[in-house]
Amino acid sequence: MTSVHSVAVQQEPFDSAAEGARLKQTGGEAGALVTFTGIVRGRPGSSLTLQHYAGMTERQMDAIAAQASERFALLGCHVIHRYGRLLPGEEIVFVGVSSAHRGEAFRAAEFLIDWLKTRAPFWKKEEDPSGTSRWVEARDADDAAAARWD
Repeated sequence: MTSVHSVAVQQEPFDSAAEGARLKQTGGEAGALVTFTGIVRGRPGSSLTLQHYAGMTERQMDAIAAQASERFALLGCHVIHRYGRLLPGEEIVFVGVSSAHRGEAFRAAEFLIDWLKTRAPFWKKEEDPSGTSRWVEARDADDAAAARWD
């Protein structure tokens, strides 16, 4: 089985259902398809702005996807991460994997989101409804979740 992985860093919204359907095209070998869609949290009037270093971000995400594909015997792996100004309720990240077996697919999706949260170079700034903004610091819980994969 040969894994195909792809990553995208984009400002534009994505269609989670279409991205998941694309992963089903594995020639009948897939027995599991797991997708995760992250959604921006926040109160009305707030926003989250993501910045990234073009080129570096894609290379790091590609390395993470390649590692997941190999480690979990994936048939397919697709990751999308948005950047720019996003509002509560908007989709921010998509992780989709296909595998012969469900266990590998679930573990791979968890691995990918844990590593994206801690190892993909994005800088996040939250703005509250009053216009006050602050940079988002790394969370210990995210680091602990990612550390279990080392």
